[in-house]
Amino acid sequence: MLDVSDAVRAEIGDEEAERLLTGQNAPDHYDCTSCRSPGDSGRQPTSTVLFVGEETAVLAFAHASCVPSQVVNVSEDQIQGAVATITGPQPGGQQSDPDPESAPQQAVLGITCGQVLVGETLYPALVVEPTTGISRPGSAGTEDEFLTLLVEQGFAPLGDLNRTPAPVHGWSVLLAMGKLHAILQPPTHGGGQPVAWWQAHQALDVTDDWRATAKRGNTVLVYAAPAGSIGQQPREDLLRGALEQCAARGQLVAAAMPLAGT
Repeated sequence: MLDVSDAVRAEIGDEEAERLLTGQNAPDHYDCTSCRSPGDSGRQPTSTVLFVGEETAVLAFAHASCVPSQVVNVSEDQIQGAVATITGPQPGGQQSDPDPESAPQQAVLGITCGQVLVGETLYPALVVEPTTGISRPGSAGTEDEFLTLLVEQGFAPLGDLNRTPAPVHGWSVLLAMGKLHAILQPPTHGGGQPVAWWQAHQALDVTDDWRATAKRGNTVLVYAAPAGSIGQQPREDLLRGALEQCAARGQLVAAAMPLAGT
């Protein structure tokens, strides 16, 4: 019932892969690294998911219905976040997950799904807002550089919600089995597979309308704003209003990303 993909086999070697497939090194029971609910490798189709850092690799297990067997490249700093995700639940709700880039500050990224009308075109959107300011990694300062860091990654300031954000190279939004799993960014040091910039502790449900719009256009607009500027808005019109206010204050960056997965 266990699946070891070619990519995972290439990383761990044929001998270790066979030990997994014969049950020698595979756990009978596990917590799915995607949805966090219990799994049984003896009774349920199970995927092996290998988190790979520069010096460290961590093997995790997931329901095959949640994610396929795959290799997920992370930086050595981020590998600790992957370990935390594997070993136990984090405090907080489904829409707040630790930001790997800002773990020292214990910042949490809130993700809100909605649809935004740009001109006459309806787009699926994700709005990202940290719970606290995020300083530059390695910096001793306390200045919030969340938006600056994103601009350096290719996001662009947006002053008008009626303009479509420009695409950002190498980023994508991962939807698997109809649920939101991650926002992926290019590999840290070039080459290899994308790494998770944000990853859901538990895969997030999206509405049928959001998913249909995303699949139709294969593009998701990702907006980001500083801590305390958006909040949890119960309706899409209120969310748009909050975004417009951020844009008017010069506190909004955005990018268009392709949809990865289904």
